[in-house]
Amino acid sequence: MPSLDLMERAGEGVARAVERAVPDGPVAVVCGKGNNGGDGLVAARILREAGRLVTPLLISAPDQLSADAAVNLERLASDLPISLEEPHARESLAGASVIVDALLGTGFAGAPRGAVAGAIEAVNRASGAVVSVDVPSGVDASTGAVAGVAIQADLTVSFHVAKPGLWIHPGKLHAGETKTIDIGIPREAPADTSIGLIGPAILELLPRRTAGSTKFTSGHVVVLGGSPGLMGAPAMSALAAMRAGAGYVTACVPASLRAIIDAQLMEVMTRALPDQGGSLTDDALDPALEALSRADALALGPGLGRDERAASLARRLVQRASVPIVLDADGLNAHAGHLADLADRDRPTVLTPHAGELGRLLGVQSMQVERERLSHARLAAEQSGSIVVLKGDDTLIVDPAGRVAISRGGSPSLATAGTGDVLTGAIAAFLAQGLDAFTAAAAGVYVHGEAGRRASRRLGADEGVIAGDVIAALPAARTRTGDEHPRWMEPEHGR
Repeated sequence: MPSLDLMERAGEGVARAVERAVPDGPVAVVCGKGNNGGDGLVAARILREAGRLVTPLLISAPDQLSADAAVNLERLASDLPISLEEPHARESLAGASVIVDALLGTGFAGAPRGAVAGAIEAVNRASGAVVSVDVPSGVDASTGAVAGVAIQADLTVSFHVAKPGLWIHPGKLHAGETKTIDIGIPREAPADTSIGLIGPAILELLPRRTAGSTKFTSGHVVVLGGSPGLMGAPAMSALAAMRAGAGYVTACVPASLRAIIDAQLMEVMTRALPDQGGSLTDDALDPALEALSRADALALGPGLGRDERAASLARRLVQRASVPIVLDADGLNAHAGHLADLADRDRPTVLTPHAGELGRLLGVQSMQVERERLSHARLAAEQSGSIVVLKGDDTLIVDPAGRVAISRGGSPSLATAGTGDVLTGAIAAFLAQGLDAFTAAAAGVYVHGEAGRRASRRLGADEGVIAGDVIAALPAARTRTGDEHPRWMEPEHGR
């Protein structure tokens, strides 16, 4: 398809989005020298033809523009855009009701410098609404990483498919509202299918009970954890596994604290393991392995505690267990410095860290993880040979080959203690029901998020939702209400 035709359609889409977002007032269009700037020049021409007062601003000399951008500079009008360095440019930014950010496109990576960095800072200081073209300048479109200054957009208009950097923090925080528009590229055109959003179609993959089902054919989950003051964690994981569809759940907990679980859960079997002072010890290994002999999946770590005896048990159990494992909380912390040992397992392993836990596994600060979430999750998956579920509003599910499924997020009600234990139980239930580890993790994340939204709607607010509310909403969250996409992991196509 002729590149100038695609640029024309992209620029027109941006112009229409600007008209809808900010119908009146002056427009400033800040253009880089590449094709992203060319899209901005097209938008400037179309908005001007529609009667808007438009000031195009260049960060480079006209003769430095890309070929297609130069053509659209000639099409714009007889008066040339002005340099962002001229005094009038600053006045135009200050007086604009909307600023179009057309500085950097999808090929950018690293930290903006020089005139581009100055332009980004000037746009961010201005008072007008900001509409970014394809991706906010300064955001890595492929990973969401922000290495320096970046545009803080109110709206990002992306073409054909939304870029992963718009879904992943911190890029997601810079994108504002996102809109994906069709510029004429066929949906059947070659595209990267190794990364995509988790959609409702994943619910079609969940096993359903039939008239012939039994508690054993529905999956047997063992939850192992617990320590003084943390007995709620294994209880929540166990109950979440049952609410997510497991037919049989056994909680393996410290013998001295078993009565706490028995008092909370009537439907869950319990098994007392040797402990000292409420912390599990290596003596618990053999009875734990015996409990796993008839299990289909193990959730290891909820409430386990930081005692080194319990950490040693966790490491030995991971190496000996012959079932799929979901490793969470202190089960993860036990493997700080031992991440590569997980690659020796011959059964699937799912790790469910937040940024701090992933940082400990990789030996880096949590702030480093948050700056480059995707690259750190991929590194951990590669080193451990495991599925990594990096939790957050943009939860990432990554396999060792680099395939990535991303949660759309939008469940602020989950920002409360115990919801991570709920996710662990849900993923373990889906593993026990026979789903492959990547799909089970993605399904657990999707159902968990939907349960959070349902709990919030039922209570009327995100604030005040507790983990028990999310557990209660899990069965309904498994039910699909309809979706236009036939596949569960799809890029967000323009509509």
